[in-house]
Formats: sequence, C-alpha cells, structure tokens
Amino acid sequence: MKEKKGSSRKKRVAAEKSFCDLSSPIKDPAPEANRSAFYRHRGDLQWSGVRDEPYKTVGGEWAGIVRRVLIGNRGESGRFHVRYFEIAPGGRSSLEWHRHEHVVICVKGRGSVRFGAKRRVMDFMDTLYIAPGDVHQLMNPHEQPFGFLCIVNARRDRPKVIRRKRGV
Repeated sequence: MKEKKGSSRKKRVAAEKSFCDLSSPIKDPAPEANRSAFYRHRGDLQWSGVRDEPYKTVGGEWAGIVRRVLIGNRGESGRFHVRYFEIAPGGRSSLEWHRHEHVVICVKGRGSVRFGAKRRVMDFMDTLYIAPGDVHQLMNPHEQPFGFLCIVNARRDRPKVIRRKRGV
C-alpha cells in the first residue's frame, strides 16, 4: 500500500511530540525569523540584545526574581528555550508543578531548591533535573544574588501554582 505524499512527515512529527505539548500544531518558523544569533556577554550575567523581563505577569507568592530569555522568544525553531533567572536575597520563585521537565544550572551565588520531597542547596555549577509533575521552588535565603540557567521545553504546559496555607 502506497502512502500519500507528506503523510510520513505528519506521522514523524506526531511521534516526536511529547505528552506536554500543547494542542496547537507544530509550525515551522518563518525563514527570516529563524536565524543564527550571537549575544555578547556584558558581564554580571547580562547579554547585549537580551532585556530583563518580568518573572510572571500576575501577582503571586514569588518575589525578587528577574528573567532573561537567551534563546526562545525570537523565532528560533529549537525544541528548547534557554533562560537566565536571578533571585535577589530573600526572593523566591513560585511553588508550582507542571507536566514538562526542565534543567537548572547554578551559575551565580547559591540558592535553595525544593523538588518533590527533597530540599537541596545549589552552589556554582550544581545541576538539577526537575521531572514532570514534581512540585518545585527555587529560593534565595543568602546575602548574594542566586543566578541560574533554566533549560526548558519550547512547547510546555502552564505551571500550576500551589498556594500555601497561612502559617506554613
């Protein structure tokens, strides 16, 4: 039996999708948008052409955190995004879970991380894999900023924020 032209590509693309992909179809980026790019490091984990962005746009229990998207919001076709986050002393990310995985690599200072039932201190170049479905949070109880690279699936579900009970 002969397959229709193009149907093998559709099957291959469908087979490559993970369970955390969103329902919208995978689209190839416009050729003019998907270009190689170089972002010169300017020192103190800042890059030319990369601006600070809000961590999240809706209020919550997070504080003192900045996000810089290095790869992922300029039309790249990669199946991953690379972001830099920096948490100020006393700051924290949201306590959350989601169905996608990600990797965290400490590149500045030190911080604390909660993932699943575990808690660890992260130091320079410590690397953490957060599995799909694990509750997690990154915090900075130290006196210096805590900076880390976060590599995450390009197509991912929205995090589910866990609200803490008062006094916990």
